[in-house]
Amino acid sequence: MAKTKARYVCCDCGFSSAGWLGRCPSCGAWESFKEESVTPQSQTKSILGKSQKPSLGQAMTLASVPAESTIRLRTGLGELDRVLGGGLTPGAVILLAGEPGVGKSTLLLQAAATTAKEGGKLLYVTGEESAAQVRLRAERLGLDTSLLWVLPETSLPDIEREIINGDWNIWVVDSIQTLQWPELGSPAGSPGQIRECAARLIGLAKTKGTPLWLVGHITKEGHIAGPKLLEHLVDTVLYFEGERDRPLRLLRSLKNRFGSVNETGVFEMTGAGLGEVVNPSAFFLAERPKGAPGSVVTPVMEGHRPLLMEIQALVSFSPLAMPRRQTLGVDHTRIGLLAAVLEKKVRLKLFDRDIFVNVTGGAKIGEPAADLAVAAAIASSMLDRPLPPDLVVVGEVGLAGEVRRVGRLRDRLAEAARLGFSRAAVPLGEATGLTGLKMKIDGVGSVGQFLSRHLDFHGGRRDDGDGHD
Repeated sequence: MAKTKARYVCCDCGFSSAGWLGRCPSCGAWESFKEESVTPQSQTKSILGKSQKPSLGQAMTLASVPAESTIRLRTGLGELDRVLGGGLTPGAVILLAGEPGVGKSTLLLQAAATTAKEGGKLLYVTGEESAAQVRLRAERLGLDTSLLWVLPETSLPDIEREIINGDWNIWVVDSIQTLQWPELGSPAGSPGQIRECAARLIGLAKTKGTPLWLVGHITKEGHIAGPKLLEHLVDTVLYFEGERDRPLRLLRSLKNRFGSVNETGVFEMTGAGLGEVVNPSAFFLAERPKGAPGSVVTPVMEGHRPLLMEIQALVSFSPLAMPRRQTLGVDHTRIGLLAAVLEKKVRLKLFDRDIFVNVTGGAKIGEPAADLAVAAAIASSMLDRPLPPDLVVVGEVGLAGEVRRVGRLRDRLAEAARLGFSRAAVPLGEATGLTGLKMKIDGVGSVGQFLSRHLDFHGGRRDDGDGHD
């Protein structure tokens, strides 16, 4: 029998070394190496038996490839189907990651119950909880436990045996970090175990054409735990996020071979489980204060869906030598850029002011189309003058203070008009083509022009070039 050897593998990138290293030479991560045992390939045999050599195909043009119509399996949760691209495809492998307690298991359990009602047969493999704990959660959610099949197991050979012998339509593994292939010798959750278990399960899913859900952990830095190879092996990577003290939950797609990666699903955590937010714009604006300085509404695009979000800014005098610039839901570097534009191009004195910017509801805005709205919120709070409550603001701001075009402006404004907004400040270059909307369109060419029209601010005294009088 060949001797089992040990090696050290980086948990972040999968780089292997014969000895332990403090810092990974491949990705630069500190203290990321874990020891794992290496068993010769001749000793490890799957329950499937010996793998056969794949047959060689022939090269062909894409035009000659027969087009296949894929029938997607609906999960019963519209927001989840939206992010998946319309539903589950045969043999698709989806990795769902998120912080502990955010609701990953609840989401999959609700989807499993809906699938079972439609006649599907789902196997829920739980390695973190006992079968009794899963039943208690299902009863708390009001699900029909007689239709749900659960397998409390962490040994991969036993899981493979149940998968092969059963007639299942969907498999759920919660979580991949708890599974263990006994012959490897390393503990569950190590890079070798995750890589081996995931590869075998993915092979089964592709062979049998059965969708597979894998639940993954994340590290304290917010990255998916395990080797980076895991994200490359799966077809779809979903990230479930939300703050524990808020009911909002967002499901984002980081990778999707069967759909767009720009879609976002919106859920609300309640006592009865996760509920779909059918009208996210109304949800984000439900408690919006009207007539308050520093509050601006902007339409943003989340995939193919426009959403209205409220941006709030608070500007106050700073006793510090270096004023604070703190954000929540907006890129921190964009705030510094916009503050510099307001200081230099509009002569709005912000050099001695703390600036706090927040996107209400726990949402995040990553596109530059919200630049003008952020600048308007900062100026409104600084001047202590509220903007009209029926006004939406959209546009990208350049370093010269100009307002630039944004994508799908008509769809954004149509969503705003649907919720009762009657005025919109948009880039000047796109204002003439927005006919047919039941809104008053105001095209602005610069930040200064917007402030003069809507906040009655025409700029401060000219300075000596360094931003000070």
